[in-house]
Amino acid sequence: MLSTLERISNNLNKWFTWIGGIALLTLTGIACANMLMRPIGSPLKGAYELVGFFGALVVALPLGYAQINRSHISVDILATRYSKRTKRVMNTISSVVCMVFFILVAWQTADYATAIWKRGETSETLRIIYHPFVYLVAFCCLLLSFVLLIDFLKSLIPGKGERER
Repeated sequence: MLSTLERISNNLNKWFTWIGGIALLTLTGIACANMLMRPIGSPLKGAYELVGFFGALVVALPLGYAQINRSHISVDILATRYSKRTKRVMNTISSVVCMVFFILVAWQTADYATAIWKRGETSETLRIIYHPFVYLVAFCCLLLSFVLLIDFLKSLIPGKGERER
């Protein structure tokens, strides 16, 4: 069961990371085109908005993948001195706390997306409806919570959940 959840999580997060990479390339292209067009007097209309939307995706989409690969910053000054059992307990607590935190972030972000959707808000220059971007960020936070749930379940299994941080 756990291996199935882990496989689903890994596949989803790989796809999201690829989409995040495409968003980064798009963001870079827009920013470069805008810089090249500015000296000739015709900067790209709405470039600032698009860079902001794609920037949110670049940050949010690979969150789960970064957790799976332990790419986030971690401070382990004290943890290096802990026994394996203490490390496992700390990882369990950390996974639960972070999972709850990101579930709350996802909930509040989705709530915000719903509010801007109901108000009919659009971006200022290009008039793009942007609540789908906000919903996607909320979903990415949920996906990170799913990865943290798997980490929590793994930490309950002695020997299996022990990962170096």
